[in-house]
Amino acid sequence: MDSALSVIGGADGPTSVFLAAGGNQLLSGLVIVIAYFIGNISPAILISKTKGTDIRQAGSGNAGTTNMLRIYGKKAAAATLMIDLLKGVVAVSLGAAVGGPYVSFLCADAVILGHIWPVLYGFRGGKGVATGLGVLLAVSPAIGLIAAMLALSVIGWTKRVSAGSMAGAGVVPFLAYWIKPAFVPYGIFMVFMIVVKHRGNLKRLLKGEEPKMKL
Repeated sequence: MDSALSVIGGADGPTSVFLAAGGNQLLSGLVIVIAYFIGNISPAILISKTKGTDIRQAGSGNAGTTNMLRIYGKKAAAATLMIDLLKGVVAVSLGAAVGGPYVSFLCADAVILGHIWPVLYGFRGGKGVATGLGVLLAVSPAIGLIAAMLALSVIGWTKRVSAGSMAGAGVVPFLAYWIKPAFVPYGIFMVFMIVVKHRGNLKRLLKGEEPKMKL
């Protein structure tokens, strides 16, 4: 067995024996699973159900901030945005505390995966943008802020939230290459998930059929 045997003792002798390496790996794996289920927490779905509906059956059908704004207004949208952001921050911070940078990066992808494809809601979640921003702000505030500024600029120019979202996501691997190279492969997977979820928006953008957002 490769795991190192660790002994925690006291004046009266050992009080606890455990496998340090194996224990750390198990804990890291558990935290990654927890990150996925943190992603499953959907404020959009939960808030809409308090109103007797399901946001996935209204508007664009997406369980995210933009659709909440269209259907339920600014307060519901703001609550959705803040909770989804917080999910990303909490998942990455938890991973960093338990297993360091690489576990935090795995938690970053896991929480987005859980947000987009939540097992608790039949694998029908949001598009991962707000949670992705929370992830980036926790991984590297510089990457998060630059990506957010680009996204807002594109939204302001095109009046299309999806265009800004994909622009902000798409620049992440390049920013990571310069600012936090170790995050590059995890950032690429993050972008892949978000773009896959936005594939319908992308088709409409290319056809000029994507509706504009009234800002």
